[in-house]
Amino acid sequence: MTPPVTKPSFAMRLRNNFLTGLVICAPITITLWLTWTFINWADSWVTPYIPARYNPENYLKYYVPGVGLFIAVFTITLIGFLGTNLIGRSIVDFGERIVQRMPLVRSIYKSVKQIFESVLKEQSNSFKKVGLVEFPHPGSWVLVFIATEASGEIAARLNEDGDEMVAVFMPPTPVPTAGFLMFVPRSKLKLLDMTPEEAAKLLLSGGLVMPEWKAQAQSISLPPKT
Repeated sequence: MTPPVTKPSFAMRLRNNFLTGLVICAPITITLWLTWTFINWADSWVTPYIPARYNPENYLKYYVPGVGLFIAVFTITLIGFLGTNLIGRSIVDFGERIVQRMPLVRSIYKSVKQIFESVLKEQSNSFKKVGLVEFPHPGSWVLVFIATEASGEIAARLNEDGDEMVAVFMPPTPVPTAGFLMFVPRSKLKLLDMTPEEAAKLLLSGGLVMPEWKAQAQSISLPPKT
């Protein structure tokens, strides 16, 4: 005889419906809130610098969200376009030469420029691979984003033991905006098939959103030296 099927109670069905609705509504609500917050933040920075005759709020008499963000994107794109031709490149080079003469400013500018060039360069392979390293003790593993192979003085100092070192970034959970830069031996690094986006979801969820995986025959290679 088959055991009788017990129907869930009214309270259990109510709880399940609430959790289902929460799963549906929470991502949408959080996404809309983050988008709206970002638009307002961009508008608060850009709108005060828009001349009154070009500001649509002076004609419509109510707040138009996204005007500042649109103008910022348009201006940045225009500057990028001008920076690719001869005249614009000459202006940018002239401005950079002025900055290079300022003792404190030139160090900040050079560092920030190198970071943005490394992150935004299309051919860059940095942070496109994910791996695991043992931390804080053997048998305990953490998720890391692989930056590049160690080079320069760091490579010369650390590669003396015969094992090439790799630069990795170890972010915390659940806010992976800060973390630790570590240099680990290549032999101690386990490369993963998951993408950086999947790794970020895993970190943000505190390990709850585990990406799907199918075994692949091809081997994974590290990013080349930069």
